[in-house]
Amino acid sequence: MKNLLTIAGSDSSGGAGIQADLKTFAAHGTYGMSVITAVTAQNTCGVISVQNIDTKIIAEQIKAVFEDIVVDGVKIGMLANMEIIDTVTKCLAKFVPKIIVLDPVMVSKSGYNLLARDACTTLIKNLLPIVTVVTPNILEAEILSEIKITDKETMCIAARKIYALGAKNVLLKGGHLKNCADDFLLTQNSEYWFKGEKIDNKNTHGTGCTLSSAITANLAKEQDIVTAVANAKRYVTLGIKKGLTIGNGCGPVHHFVDLYQKAGMDE
Repeated sequence: MKNLLTIAGSDSSGGAGIQADLKTFAAHGTYGMSVITAVTAQNTCGVISVQNIDTKIIAEQIKAVFEDIVVDGVKIGMLANMEIIDTVTKCLAKFVPKIIVLDPVMVSKSGYNLLARDACTTLIKNLLPIVTVVTPNILEAEILSEIKITDKETMCIAARKIYALGAKNVLLKGGHLKNCADDFLLTQNSEYWFKGEKIDNKNTHGTGCTLSSAITANLAKEQDIVTAVANAKRYVTLGIKKGLTIGNGCGPVHHFVDLYQKAGMDE
């Protein structure tokens, strides 16, 4: 069994962040571990407040895991400020995990800023060059690339700009486009489009966390980057189609739909 570590914020409603990552790891038959960078008070309607974890505790969490357990892959989610980004970068540079997947969490679905404005430069300069793949959505890619994305052509341009910043692979998610949900993967040697579909289901909380965690699991199981992304996208698509109606807002994707179906519990 592969051992995977998520470094991210906690979601009290269980649909995104650390909780979504650990569910995804489990659904992929891997062992999940966590380093919590922030505690959020949130539910299906939005983020209410955030308390960042002290960088000393973040560093000690990372050290505790790596010094005792073989880590086959790392997924990074919410890193709220420059100090946390710098701490995580230095720790990973010390332990050098083979696989690092970065989901550059910047703004919640409800519009809550999860990354300090002055921290983006630190993320680009320090973290991007050491990651295996970065998975921004349209809004995040616009911030990283500093260009407006309106269609598939501008998605390609933005991905190339992000790649030039040092990322080894860039997966730009197209779900925020009006008439398209295709994702674009840029690697060192090739470009790939993954066909997506607009699904009429509001229960999409945690999709970005889930996709990046699924990619981490697939890469750790020695799938190539294209296969890892394709399989992760299929997993998330099914999870959205079977999304759970929980709470009064956007419910979570169904992380264990495969297991439920095998057990004869389709919903």
